[in-house]
Amino acid sequence: MYVQDDTPLGGSLVWSSLVAVLPLLTLFVLLGGLRVRAWLASLIGLAVALLVAVLAYRMPIDQALLAGTEGAVFGFFPILWIVINALWIYQMTVVTGHFDVLRRSFGSVSDDQRVQAVIIAFAFGALLEALAGFGTPVAICTVMLMALRFSPIKAAVVALVANTAPVAFGAIAVPITTLASVTGLPEDALGAMVGRQTPILALFVPFVLVGLVDGWRGIRETWPVALVSGVVFGVAQFATSNYLSLPLTDIIAALLSAGAVVLLVRIRPPRRAAVATDASSDVRESVTVGSGGTGGGASDEPGAPQAPDGADHDDHTRDSRRDVVLAYMPYLIVIVLFSIQQIPAVDDALGATTTKFNWPGLNVMTEAGKPVSTQAFTLNWLESAGTILLIAGILTALVLRLRPGAAVAAYGRTLVQLRTAIVTVMAVLALAYVMNTSGQTLTLGGLLAGTGGFFAVLSPVLGWLGVAVTGSDTSANSLFGSLQVTAARGAGLDPILLAAANSSGGVLGKMISPQNLAIAASAVAMSGREGEILRRVLLWSLVFLAGMCVLVYLQSTPVLGWMVVPG
Repeated sequence: MYVQDDTPLGGSLVWSSLVAVLPLLTLFVLLGGLRVRAWLASLIGLAVALLVAVLAYRMPIDQALLAGTEGAVFGFFPILWIVINALWIYQMTVVTGHFDVLRRSFGSVSDDQRVQAVIIAFAFGALLEALAGFGTPVAICTVMLMALRFSPIKAAVVALVANTAPVAFGAIAVPITTLASVTGLPEDALGAMVGRQTPILALFVPFVLVGLVDGWRGIRETWPVALVSGVVFGVAQFATSNYLSLPLTDIIAALLSAGAVVLLVRIRPPRRAAVATDASSDVRESVTVGSGGTGGGASDEPGAPQAPDGADHDDHTRDSRRDVVLAYMPYLIVIVLFSIQQIPAVDDALGATTTKFNWPGLNVMTEAGKPVSTQAFTLNWLESAGTILLIAGILTALVLRLRPGAAVAAYGRTLVQLRTAIVTVMAVLALAYVMNTSGQTLTLGGLLAGTGGFFAVLSPVLGWLGVAVTGSDTSANSLFGSLQVTAARGAGLDPILLAAANSSGGVLGKMISPQNLAIAASAVAMSGREGEILRRVLLWSLVFLAGMCVLVYLQSTPVLGWMVVPG
């Protein structure tokens, strides 16, 4: 048995923190500074975490390795299980040509890339986040944008930055329900409080997206689209989370935001100067792009995703109504299946197959003498979002009349495409579990929590740190949720406010998490250039984080204290 110790170096929290931060520091220096491939950087970071656990925290080698294996398995199921099946659905639409129809359908709303970034990356991406989460919107939206002649790097950056505001309510609000379970606070109150933080973030994200596409000129010419998209999404997210339904929050916000943008563009298209397209200029940013100037040419990565053939064809092709319906059908199937899953009787039936067990051989206790929560593994094989997406994929193959052999071949291509992302995700989750189980994350959290009332400023940083490491707001809430509550009560702050801040701050770490970077890079055939993508999104992650820290601090004072949900 191993008992956690958050101050293993002579009882000093500061010295212990300097050692505990080494795995994270190693990971980000290798990724952003030395441009090491994500899968290799993650494995090296994992090795450092194991060394710190064994040498500094005196964790038995077998316990450290078992914690790592549990994290690796959790990385595959449910996280990669979701991403693999979501991308499989996409691969089948490419094989049948229906992705090209979908691309033209989105393009028919507007051929302006700035508008397309808002509709696809922000609104459609939010819908995917609401239904599946765990990297699905990044994987699909990057490829959709590339098919619309975005350069690979720009497509990846836009999709990553857009995947922020919806994250806290992603995967049918799983991060909120998880936060409630680990803190013992009311789920509705936590969801309502997050719904008074992330909607403010949503107001600014569309402006950043159009700026990423076309700089200040894009903001000047497209600000009505960005404003309407952000305001409608933010208001809908606030109203739904506070007064209607947590699971439906992002679904309603995404649909209303997309509808509002489409209506606005039909009534008043954005004023446009001569805008250079990625097909003629920005596409040269990526060495993976081949001839043809579409942003999706040949790649040296075996099995890498390619822009559909139609991306090189006449964009004015008129598709039949039947083809358009079939193009949207896979996503309609996903929405219907996840909606059916929310029916209490169906949810209970699926939940009855869930198995919970302690990870074999892992025996770790907290200083209070209680088993650590992370050693309990939940195998929800049937109610997992990944399994629902697998069923949606099978139905998609039937609806699109894809032969079984072709569907299986598409699944194989998906696995090949994600091979490095699979290693990265599993290694990073193994790293996170080693840090969490050994007590390294408790050390880092304790250092931040020792700042007293100023902790309100640093509270979102904990969530940001958790998501940056694990890639999951759900995991970050599991990691630091109870710590936020303990620190809040010790500092005389509102526990609901700071627990919610963990989730709201966490969404801003999503764009820099190594596994999301790996997923985005793999989706646009740029494996090995994750560090380049990281450098392009890091500034926005830090800017948004600073804004969230200011917001939470003001909410902890009389200035914005009226926004806090009563406990």
